[in-house]
Amino acid sequence: MFPISCRALGLAVFAAVLAFGSAASACDTPVSVCATASAGAFPLIRGGTPAAVLVEASADPAVRHAADGFAADLQRVGGRAPARISDPAQARGDLVLVGVLGQSPAIDGLVAAGRLDASGLAGQWEAFRQVVVERPFPNVPRALVIVGSDRRGAVFGAYDLSEKIGVSPWHWFADAPVERRANVYLTAGARGDQPKVRYRGFFINDEAPALTTWAEQKFGGANSKMYAHVFELLLRLKGNYLWPAMWQPRAFNDDDPRNMVLADEMGVVMGTSHHEPMTRAHDEWHRNKDGGVTGGRWDYASNGENLRRFWRGGVERMMSKEGGGGYETVVTLGMRGDGDEAMSEETATQLLETIVADQRRIIADVTGRPPEETPQVWALYKEVQDYYDNGMQVPEDVILLFADDNWGQIRRLPTGDLDRKGGYGVYYHFDYVGAPRNYKWLNNTQVEKTWQQMDLAWRRGARALWIVNVGDIKPMEFPLSFFMAQAWNPEAMTPEALAAYPEDWARRTFGPAQAAEIGELLTRYSKYAARRKPELIDARSFRLGEGAGEVLDGGEFGAMVAEWDALERDMLRVKARLPAAARDAYLQIVEHPVAAMANLYRLYYAVAWNRRLAAMNDRRANAFADQAEAAFARDQALTEAYHRANGGKWDGMMSQTHIGYTSWQQPAVQVMPKVERVTGRGEARAIRFANDPRPAPGVVSREAPDFSRVVDGAGVGWRAIPHLGRTKGAVVTLPQGRPATTARDGVRVEYDVQVAKAGDLTVQLYLAPTLDTTGRGSQRIGVSIDDRPVQVLVDKLLPSPTETVLEEQAAWDRAVEDNVRVLEAAFTDVPAGPHVIKVWRLDDNMVLQKIVAATGPIPITYLGPP
Repeated sequence: MFPISCRALGLAVFAAVLAFGSAASACDTPVSVCATASAGAFPLIRGGTPAAVLVEASADPAVRHAADGFAADLQRVGGRAPARISDPAQARGDLVLVGVLGQSPAIDGLVAAGRLDASGLAGQWEAFRQVVVERPFPNVPRALVIVGSDRRGAVFGAYDLSEKIGVSPWHWFADAPVERRANVYLTAGARGDQPKVRYRGFFINDEAPALTTWAEQKFGGANSKMYAHVFELLLRLKGNYLWPAMWQPRAFNDDDPRNMVLADEMGVVMGTSHHEPMTRAHDEWHRNKDGGVTGGRWDYASNGENLRRFWRGGVERMMSKEGGGGYETVVTLGMRGDGDEAMSEETATQLLETIVADQRRIIADVTGRPPEETPQVWALYKEVQDYYDNGMQVPEDVILLFADDNWGQIRRLPTGDLDRKGGYGVYYHFDYVGAPRNYKWLNNTQVEKTWQQMDLAWRRGARALWIVNVGDIKPMEFPLSFFMAQAWNPEAMTPEALAAYPEDWARRTFGPAQAAEIGELLTRYSKYAARRKPELIDARSFRLGEGAGEVLDGGEFGAMVAEWDALERDMLRVKARLPAAARDAYLQIVEHPVAAMANLYRLYYAVAWNRRLAAMNDRRANAFADQAEAAFARDQALTEAYHRANGGKWDGMMSQTHIGYTSWQQPAVQVMPKVERVTGRGEARAIRFANDPRPAPGVVSREAPDFSRVVDGAGVGWRAIPHLGRTKGAVVTLPQGRPATTARDGVRVEYDVQVAKAGDLTVQLYLAPTLDTTGRGSQRIGVSIDDRPVQVLVDKLLPSPTETVLEEQAAWDRAVEDNVRVLEAAFTDVPAGPHVIKVWRLDDNMVLQKIVAATGPIPITYLGPP
């Protein structure tokens, strides 16, 4: 989408290596960070003293803000503030120059003198180069020049280097520690980079009570004081686009007029969410009702004139930047029902097209430019996608923003017209409010799942805009970092880079000492948490073992609790070896999520045993009631510990209710699950558990990555993705986005199995939930045994945004709640002995996790037989 010269492309390769390769960055690539000097190296920090930072007084405010942040980072690392100058004539000694090509006289002078090669940079989108330049100015023996193709290019060039010298993007928003270094050198040469996805950002949503409580306490609300930190985080993550908090009564532009001014000054492109057109926050429609415009029906057919006046006001505000021009914005088009509700069934496609046409006339009239010169996006969210599928016409220059199903499965992607001017994007979710259940409390997203879906989006041409709903921002530090890294360069996020990412991110966040262990903790936590959203878990979610004899059988529930117990022990072991400076960040990112989720599992496990034993009048029920009540109390204690951390900096951020759901909506307060007490005389029997789970006899269970062989073809090949899914991992065919294949293409993965008993064989395929993204409505995968014909299994899931009526909607509910889709095939008269089960690629985007087969009954389990 964004052409780049061969020279710049070569520099981008260096960036990909540094961004996604081993963090042990060898000092043999250009502009890499080293502790010791080499020939031609630039001393960024020497003896604790940083190089001076030069930004011209005429520089764009975004460049000046970033230079301030970069200078502060040099002080964080070196211990002393760098000298700040605005004119090369003031320079003496080592110097860092930050600016924009064509806007910085100092940089343009170096280019004209032949000292700085900026070929291929002009006109690029957000590209940067970092170049060590010899003798650039009198009295300056060597300088580092950070030059951007535009203002954000310069910003990203500065913050890219900040992270490489040890300042995490989360240094403020998660208290990530910064290691002091007396000496930091940059090797000679030049490197550059630029993003592949044009707009990359996140959506602060569902922000009450957590972020709202915190912001009110610390800043007096969601104002520019708070957003200054949000904007900086976004830019340090190399993002450029934000949908601000918008739950009533919040309205970004109206609550604090400084909000939009500061966003533009720092270089952030603002937008409004999928259902807030023309830069207007939803709550603004319910304000200033005495003016005669707002407060009426949110209905274009009956109240179109007032809506047009309301929207015009939004665009006029966007264009009110001092000195002329407008605040940098991607304008959301279209219309949903009031308060992000579905539009009425009577809403016709033609009316939506009329609304958009009228909105674009307003844009053209207010800006004085053709509408295609103002970036616009139309979110095809929930029912709006149905109108698009039924032929709704969208102007060529408008970004079409497809969405997932709110649970991480992308619903639709382009099938043609990949060269349309506006391009395509994806709106993804790490947080959601709605049916079948809210999930807002803790991170329960696997980066492996995010990678699979967003890699598919990239391969299928969704490259103009990626945005993710992150709820309160915290505690989504890890998956948000991954999402932004993949958005910057999807092609560099290979399966190898994906596998290395948790450790690499832990190294950048906590330092190298325990990065491998912390990366493993993050991976295990994410896998366990993603099995079922915590808001969906209760005493009936997982099965206990049978009976209630002298020795209790914890069953699958007990095995899952044991996994959480082991994870928490490992988490505490790592914590004990962490330096004090890393403890606050560790609490927020690792310790609290692990401890809180482990405690939640123990709570409901105890409740499950209490109810079973109480029903049998077994006094051991009382001990489990005690355990449940203790776990309920510990949940609050863990929240309070989080809120006390770092002097109470994050007080309120973990106040989201999560225990006591009875419907899709959150409970107003935490509700202790009901337990029962058994009365009687004498001592209750001691509680003892069996610890030898045995596999079900006659059942074959194979994890998908444990295949016997693969057969590739038709330009695709099988690849195991560790940890993707609920157990060991999954297999997919890569590259994604390729056309369907047939059994004649022979693309299959094979599993050698031993059938214990002759009979009719049932084969179950455990799949990660995915949706057809082509508009066909179903997906296919094949299965066969030995040389028998391939059976085609059809997977048809239909997201149910409001109510569940159809079977495919009920199937979708089950799939997202359980985070698995199970398809089944039957083969008659299979003899005992060795066989080969073959799974065949037919359609793209099918993710195999496990195979289960048996000629007898298959036990009912949540994760599948072990």
